[in-house]
Amino acid sequence: MITNPKLKSLIQELKKKPTEAKLWKRIASDLEKPTRNRRIVNISRINRFTKENETIIVPGKVLGSGLLDHKLTIAAYTFSKGALDKINKANAKAVSLEDFMKEDIKGKQVRIIG
Repeated sequence: MITNPKLKSLIQELKKKPTEAKLWKRIASDLEKPTRNRRIVNISRINRFTKENETIIVPGKVLGSGLLDHKLTIAAYTFSKGALDKINKANAKAVSLEDFMKEDIKGKQVRIIG
């Protein structure tokens, strides 16, 4: 049972998105999982599995372990302070899921990491 009102409203908004973008329903189902099962991804993993100028979503938390050496757009539910510092140093962009879902994004333009 989700008790966080901010997370609850985010999941409801994601489920309301148009059905042609299955990406949003997948993110909503990942966020509905218990906190201990939610995805946690380090910067090093993001760096290893992404390319320059790619857009990725982490349906969980991004942590600051490792280095980021290329420019990306990373959308996540939460970011640690260390992760935000490293993302900014790499001239990459960190975006909250709330802001990211307001953009007109198609599922084929985005990868889920975690």
